[in-house]
Amino acid sequence: MKKSEKVEYIINKLEELYPRTPIPLNHYSSYTLLVAVLLSAQSTDARVNIHTPELFAKADVPEAMIRLDVDDIREIIKPIGLSPQKSKAIWGLSKILIDKFNSEVPENFEDLESLPGVGHKTASVVMSQAFGVPAFPVDTHIHRLMYRWGLSNGKNVEQTEKDAKRLFPEELWNKLHLQIIFYAREFSPARGLRYENDEILQVVGRKSVINKLIDN
Repeated sequence: MKKSEKVEYIINKLEELYPRTPIPLNHYSSYTLLVAVLLSAQSTDARVNIHTPELFAKADVPEAMIRLDVDDIREIIKPIGLSPQKSKAIWGLSKILIDKFNSEVPENFEDLESLPGVGHKTASVVMSQAFGVPAFPVDTHIHRLMYRWGLSNGKNVEQTEKDAKRLFPEELWNKLHLQIIFYAREFSPARGLRYENDEILQVVGRKSVINKLIDN
């Protein structure tokens, strides 16, 4: 099966399964989305959604956030994980937004990635989901499935992002990256993958991945 045929099949199947793609992280502004995405690093969206209401009730704009002590932020987000680093990053980026960006989240990659705790993936999520700029944020789910589907070599997330952007139409990136995440969570987990449940893998999957599943 040619890569172009794989891509067409994947797009159609994901659109059939997930015609609507609600943003998994609860938020109501570009700032609260930025904070939520930062918090989701090495955690889960579900866990972040449990604890952000308490944080945002106290501070949902940069000015309110810097009125909190870093220790106050840390205590609220402690169950999410990596709270020492994340609390400092949230306070620090809030101060920078006030001082440098008129309390607004910048709408470009360079300025976003200059903020504490904000890497390329976090910036990509904010650009795509808050501002509608075409981006293809690659998390562990997308990295895993692009390899399983034989669309990337699995070497690193940077290469996976390049491959995804090269293969999939730009106008679909913002929706498609969410559709892949939803599919990964439902049908193609990192552990406990069942071949019979993963329809896309059956059709387009990398032979080495399929053979390993069948042999086991």
